[in-house]
Amino acid sequence: MSDHLLALDQGTTSTRAIVFRQDMSVASSAQEEFPQHFPASGWVEHEPEDLWRSTLSTARAALAAAGLGPREIAAIGITNQRETVVVWDRRTGQAVHRAIVWQDRRTADTCDRLKREGHEALVTARTGLLVDPYFSATKVGWILDSVPGARERAERGDLALGTVDSYLLYRLTGGAVHATDATNACRTLLYDIHRGEWCDDLLALFGVPRAMLPEVRDCAADYGTTLPELFGGAIAIRGIAGDQQAATVGQACFRPGMLKATYGTGCFALLNTGPTAVASKNRLLTTIAYQLEGEPTYALEGAIFVAGAAVQWLRDGLGIIADAAESGPLAAAADAGQEVYLVPAFVGLGAPWWNPNVRGALFGLTRATGPAELCRAALDSVCFQTADLLEAMQADWGEGRDGGGMVLRVDGGMSASDWTMQRLADLIGAPVDRAEVKETTALGAAYLAGLGAGILPGPDQFTDRWRRERRFTPQMDGESRARLLTGWRAALKGLLG
Repeated sequence: MSDHLLALDQGTTSTRAIVFRQDMSVASSAQEEFPQHFPASGWVEHEPEDLWRSTLSTARAALAAAGLGPREIAAIGITNQRETVVVWDRRTGQAVHRAIVWQDRRTADTCDRLKREGHEALVTARTGLLVDPYFSATKVGWILDSVPGARERAERGDLALGTVDSYLLYRLTGGAVHATDATNACRTLLYDIHRGEWCDDLLALFGVPRAMLPEVRDCAADYGTTLPELFGGAIAIRGIAGDQQAATVGQACFRPGMLKATYGTGCFALLNTGPTAVASKNRLLTTIAYQLEGEPTYALEGAIFVAGAAVQWLRDGLGIIADAAESGPLAAAADAGQEVYLVPAFVGLGAPWWNPNVRGALFGLTRATGPAELCRAALDSVCFQTADLLEAMQADWGEGRDGGGMVLRVDGGMSASDWTMQRLADLIGAPVDRAEVKETTALGAAYLAGLGAGILPGPDQFTDRWRRERRFTPQMDGESRARLLTGWRAALKGLLG
């Protein structure tokens, strides 16, 4: 009986595959890290074959661990690192260049030029986004202009482009389906989120041939079937969403005003604004949270480029911890009298500052500063950035809300740290709810696949299934919170100045 769902979660540093039962409990999972490539300062690349190979191997491993074959899988759902872009040969499926990752800043000069020329207003009006190297369009232009003959091949229709979901879908279906969903399309700087279509004006602005583009579909839709030889039989693909939107679905944030934050390599907070695309006055992004039955639901989004990556830096760069799990206990042991601030602008700053050129800095160091204080500063930096995002969201969302009823639903690797989540609640001054199911990104992809396959109920019924594992309530007094936030903003000012 086809009553299981397979979620393929292709992330920035690893790929996971999770098999869910129909009640959305986890039957099995597999995970695999893959290499990161840094060919120049501020450049970040992935080998597309690594993305494909790790997706295939983890999917096979998860199915084997669950003891299931293709007949027991009702559908596959795909979720992916957003904005990362691949350009490949339509005939062979082989990429013409490494994937350029969302963190990559190589097109900062191009973005600066476009802003100086006055193009950002058009881009924001059509896409809800800002002109920044974070997004896909300038990355595509760089590949077309840097790989010999690529632009000519693209204009002939020989090359295809896509975010990672689209590339994996193409490989899974043997090239039969070149498509993406609205949540990934809306992160490219090429998609009109109001009209629901690729925008010719933006294609011309960024120099991207329309012949390269995938078809845009709902998040729960028919995306074809896998090649039978991949898993021993064909499996339907029925759901796709970018990782942050999939986490929004997995957190059951289906009502306007609901808010979630995912703490992975970066942190991404989304506020559901319903059928209204709210234009931000605070340099947040207006984006599509999900699209079902042709109707988009919008969100305000704030993107923090460095969250879990700060903990990786503590481990791999400084060597002061051996495992990420050590960060919370070490931070808890920090000297309360020292107020050390890390501004983790390793790849620039995201919302609400959007400065790709600044780099990280430490403030408040003394001779007594040691590993514990540095660890606390790294974790605090994630909480401070979240506080800035939520303040901007509340200002944009308005409608008489003062934030008094705000609850933040959290997921991602960092959410497993009790110390960090308590610190987050203290520094944002609001409750933080940690979901019972930690794999909310994969859960969202699986739910969309199940919805598309017709074996799971609609959003209202799915909302009733969401369960909280723990609530963290603010314990810090308002004066201490204000002092720490003032210190953080002084550090920001020092760096940005």
